[in-house]
Amino acid sequence: IDISLNLCAEAYIPQKYPDNRIVSSKYTFWNFIPKNLFEQFRRIANFYFLIIFLVQLIIDTPTSPVTSGLPLFFVIAVTAIKQGYEDWLRHKADNAMNQCPVHFIQHGKLVRKQSRNLRVGDVVMVNDGETFPCDLIFLSSSREDGTCYVTTASLDGESSHKTYYAVQETKGFQTEEEIDNLHATVECEQPQPDLYKFVGRIHVYQERNEPVVRSLGSENLLLRGASLKNTEKIFGVAIYTGMETKMALNYQSKSQKRSVVEKSMNVFLVVYLCILISKALINTILKYVWQSDPFRDEPWFNQKTESERQRNLFLKAFTDFLAFMVLFNYIIPVSMYVTVEMQKFLGSYFLTWDEDMFDEETGEGPLVNTSDLNEELGQVEYIFTDKTGTLTENNMEFIECCIEGNVYVPHVICNGQILPNSGGIDMIDSSPGVSGKEREELFFRALCLCHTVQVKDDVLVDGQKKSPDSSRSCIYISSSPDEVALVEGIQRLGFTYLRLKDNHMEILNRDNDIERYELLDTLSFDSVRRRMSVIVKSASGDIYLFCKGADSAIFPRVSEGKIDQVRSRVERNAVEGLRTLCVAYKKCTQEEYDEIHELLHSAKVALQEREKKLAEAYDQIETNLILLGATAVEDRLQKAGIKVWVLTGDKMETATTLFKLLKTSLRVLSKDEDLAFIFYVSCRLSNDLQDFGLIIDGAALSLIMKPRQTGSSGNYRELFLEICRNCSAVLCCRMAPLQKAQIVKLIKLSKEHPITLAIGDGANDVSMILEAHVGIGIIGKEGRQAARNSDYAIPKFKHLKKMILVHGHFYYIRISELVQYFFYKNVCFIFPQFLYQFFCGFSQQPLYDTAYLTLYNISFTSLPILMYSLMEQHVTSDMLKRDPSLYRDIAKNALLRWRVFLYWTFLGVFDALVFFFGAYLMLENTTVTINGQVFGNWTFGTLVFTVLVFTVTLKLALDTHYWTWINHFVIWGSLIFYIIFSLLWGGIIWPFLSYQRMYFVFIQMLSSGPAWLGIILLIIVSLLPDILKKVLCRQLWPTATERTQTKHQCLSVEQSTIFMLSQTSSSLSF
Repeated sequence: IDISLNLCAEAYIPQKYPDNRIVSSKYTFWNFIPKNLFEQFRRIANFYFLIIFLVQLIIDTPTSPVTSGLPLFFVIAVTAIKQGYEDWLRHKADNAMNQCPVHFIQHGKLVRKQSRNLRVGDVVMVNDGETFPCDLIFLSSSREDGTCYVTTASLDGESSHKTYYAVQETKGFQTEEEIDNLHATVECEQPQPDLYKFVGRIHVYQERNEPVVRSLGSENLLLRGASLKNTEKIFGVAIYTGMETKMALNYQSKSQKRSVVEKSMNVFLVVYLCILISKALINTILKYVWQSDPFRDEPWFNQKTESERQRNLFLKAFTDFLAFMVLFNYIIPVSMYVTVEMQKFLGSYFLTWDEDMFDEETGEGPLVNTSDLNEELGQVEYIFTDKTGTLTENNMEFIECCIEGNVYVPHVICNGQILPNSGGIDMIDSSPGVSGKEREELFFRALCLCHTVQVKDDVLVDGQKKSPDSSRSCIYISSSPDEVALVEGIQRLGFTYLRLKDNHMEILNRDNDIERYELLDTLSFDSVRRRMSVIVKSASGDIYLFCKGADSAIFPRVSEGKIDQVRSRVERNAVEGLRTLCVAYKKCTQEEYDEIHELLHSAKVALQEREKKLAEAYDQIETNLILLGATAVEDRLQKAGIKVWVLTGDKMETATTLFKLLKTSLRVLSKDEDLAFIFYVSCRLSNDLQDFGLIIDGAALSLIMKPRQTGSSGNYRELFLEICRNCSAVLCCRMAPLQKAQIVKLIKLSKEHPITLAIGDGANDVSMILEAHVGIGIIGKEGRQAARNSDYAIPKFKHLKKMILVHGHFYYIRISELVQYFFYKNVCFIFPQFLYQFFCGFSQQPLYDTAYLTLYNISFTSLPILMYSLMEQHVTSDMLKRDPSLYRDIAKNALLRWRVFLYWTFLGVFDALVFFFGAYLMLENTTVTINGQVFGNWTFGTLVFTVLVFTVTLKLALDTHYWTWINHFVIWGSLIFYIIFSLLWGGIIWPFLSYQRMYFVFIQMLSSGPAWLGIILLIIVSLLPDILKKVLCRQLWPTATERTQTKHQCLSVEQSTIFMLSQTSSSLSF
């Protein structure tokens, strides 16, 4: 893109860029109906019922098209209304965003217009607290140093303040008139979604001089959605607008995740479809066998017409087959899908309403981003978690620093007492000499200068805390809590960072003298280098490069200093679970700095491969360093109590400590040994009865994941998986975000296909959260990007225990009962219809009235199972939390296995046989009315239907363990509603009906004493096998859940033995 930033009308050439409208909605007013219908009929069940409905319309079928059309219309309408409402909310949010007012400069004056009317090249003014309306190049601010503070919580979730810098040549333009006279051109890359990457350059044209070229990076780009903080106002030029902004490009439609229950439902649906086709085929064949007798085919009272006799036999058979399909199609429960959707949607509120999962510190509760995976929480076999901020609180506290082997601890405590005179520096080791004092002060100055911390002289700063020991009102602002902890810790040791003003950093030393250092260059931190540097110039003219970073990034670049002593202390701190950083420096001459500056400038203004060139420049500059010392910061561990896989970027010693903090025994298996040998020994040891753990680093994982080559034995993937399956805990350290996703995918696609759950709190965890079956984000200090991309979000890691063991357990047992019950009650419903064909000459005569066919699944039996699937608790939540072994009872989709599915199906067949033949034997050759009349076919069908409704409803009542007034209301209310409806339906002559076949049928049936007795006996006989099965199984083969209902067993926790696996393991002392 080549953007002309000249506001003069005659020189500005407009180009084709999108306007500033944001569109997140899915539908428009015109395409909602066709698009929504297309999406809904892509679901197999809906499409199947549409075909059945069309068949009923086209050919002469035994049932009315209303019986299929009404339930289908109900399901389609409810889903369309739900999706339409959700899209209307998106439209509403879009309009609110697109219509918000924006101030921009036109002809030297401020003009107000709607955000959607912004165009590329417009100069915008944003005030304190406002949100940036599009992606802006930062030109100037009300601050003299040309900086501003920004929070990007709505983008990447980082709640801390970030500092952005105006272009050097434009930061002096403070008024609208000055900005209007600016003449500049911006060149930048095509729009792309990476929030942290921007490559561009600006040519600022001054009077009759050559244009000044300045590089533009992510520190100059103010992103749409971010907010301006603690800065009065800024001016910026629109560079990306509308759907080309980085925020819009990050609107990713997450891949649709499907739960194991939904997959089981679809498999069962295919089975029942096969049963349906078999029934229709059997009846069609038997019909023509039956009609092979001429008398049966064409009796004297039903002579065929000539056209009927000449009709094609195959066409007749096919039409009859379709008619039988229509007659039996209710065995496929269309209403099950809408009931499942309602259950998931309403059930998700129980999670958000859980007061135990509400965090009072943050005022946050759990969030449900998708309700489609509720029951998947009850099937988790592997948990993948990040450590930093997830298992830990991301609450940093400065513990100590080590300078050339001497350890300094603020306020050292001995035997519980604070040592006297410990307000400043407390030393554990012997005092350093004169040269050591110089290095000590240089170390403190390095920590005061090598950072990106900003100071705000105001107590009221969002989300920040005042330094407790500072006599000055200094509030430190940084995107990294580590940096704030270090600066505050050094402040307690005598050196205070004051501010950055006019590109000069000021610090207060021990003698209360202010030292000023000119900030020449900053070599920013990145996750690949794992270090950052600053180049500063002292008042005396000395130029220093101060560098801090991870020990693995600093030690290889150090040429002198007490390396062994510092390394020993770093490893000891890491083993204790502290986060460590090493500090080094080097002194530069003016000539050396000039070369460094030229090297950095040429890399920064490059438009092609800028990151690569900068990395090469940093690599050349950060060499031949002198080691000063190291720091240790504590990130406290949260208590969890769940065995997990930990995927972290921290070093291996810290990873090892995680198991120690969890009170798990540790044994080092190998140091620099061959991977194949390690796997061999591990496989042998994994045959023991003990629990094992595994620790592996990213480098070793890269070897494991490497694809097999011809003649190479370097592929250990299957061996690795085999070991992992035998481990109760696995910890992967030094992991890149992509590796986290790869290992989740590796386990997810293994031959057992286990259900995986990933949990994290930072942007680096998003890849594994999206990859896992269930993704959970933590609303922590690292921000909300993980929570935004997750399926569920919780305030603290400790809440995961209740989410899985209680909510996940309940969700799964409820929906599994719902699915099995729906198929069961439809077998009970349709199998008598199948049997009836044997007694009516396969004439496709319906057994039930049209109203009963239509309302059976919609009204008579729908509410009890819906309420059951929302309320049921087979054991108390406290018991589920105390006894995690109950979770194993439902593992691996236990309640939807084929054995359970077949039991429910055969139970439905048995009940249907009892209904039909019980009523048949009762009415055959028997007079059951006072006046001697016999019942007709509609009375017979009504009798069967009455027993059916009462039996399936009472079956659900027998399965209910947790009774509330709502359960009582819907179960007994449904039965009462059926009786009242039947009395009204058969007690009145309805004028809109072309037939009155049900008139007085139900009332006549109830007037018969034998009918009452038969109904009661048939209900008892139908329920008896299920009652006997429950009693016998509970006494002879009780499950863990049934045992727990009577007697709680304490869960014994065995100690885990940890094996440590590393490709490059350093010598450790434990």
